[in-house]
Amino acid sequence: MSSATLPAGGDLHPGRPSLAGDSLTLTLRALAQWRRDPGPLLGALAFNVLILLMFAYLFGGALQVPGGGDYREFLLPGMFAMTMLFGISQTTVAVSADAERGVTDRLRSMPVSRLAPLVGRAAADMLFAVVTLGVMLLAGLAVGWRAHGGPGDTLAALGLVLLLRFALAWVGIYLGLVTKGPGAVTAVQTLEFPLGFLSSAFVAPSTMPGWLGAVAEWNPLSATVGATRALFGNPGWGGESWVTAHHPLLAVLWPLALIAVFLPLSLRRYRALGG
Repeated sequence: MSSATLPAGGDLHPGRPSLAGDSLTLTLRALAQWRRDPGPLLGALAFNVLILLMFAYLFGGALQVPGGGDYREFLLPGMFAMTMLFGISQTTVAVSADAERGVTDRLRSMPVSRLAPLVGRAAADMLFAVVTLGVMLLAGLAVGWRAHGGPGDTLAALGLVLLLRFALAWVGIYLGLVTKGPGAVTAVQTLEFPLGFLSSAFVAPSTMPGWLGAVAEWNPLSATVGATRALFGNPGWGGESWVTAHHPLLAVLWPLALIAVFLPLSLRRYRALGG
């Protein structure tokens, strides 16, 4: 949606700027964009399923789970977290595109709550994250994955996955505000794969060289993956380090730390645009 389609000459929300009202309006704007041009989002969903099928059927036979267990059940919690990581580039592209088209400058010149454009983007991305997670759950069930924990454990695991996505949304928002041009956005997209593979999402850190395995253990993605494997009742990798023993705690603390860093940075950068 171009800046010409934004409400002209007035507030997004009648009366005084309202964080809730303005955020809702901007969330609906993002949803309207997706409805008119669903191609990129459908492509993202298809890409996630393709990666799942590649590891489940092409590479899975050559990969062993430490301590035994089905590799597909080991894989799916990692894939859930990976799809949340892949969302960084989608957020970055959307925020960067608004800045390049002048939408961001238009919003800054209107009596709109300063946090609303950022909250609206994060809310829209979370809605898509829920859809993404639903698609991956269905794909996982189709390839043989099952959640063996109780309903409460399963909901807690899904909540941790979405908490990770909410934190990564703020990373993507900040990167979208500071990057310029398609080359910068491509660089952000390229970084997703090293960050994702340098974790316990696909293989156990114990199979990596010592220093590399330690880095993988401390990867925020690994905390979410380890905690959700335990909650789903899926096989884990059986590490004995302090990090492994505290995956549930770190699965909460890492996202909260990312939010505490990147939400204020995003707001500060947004306020400084055009200054």
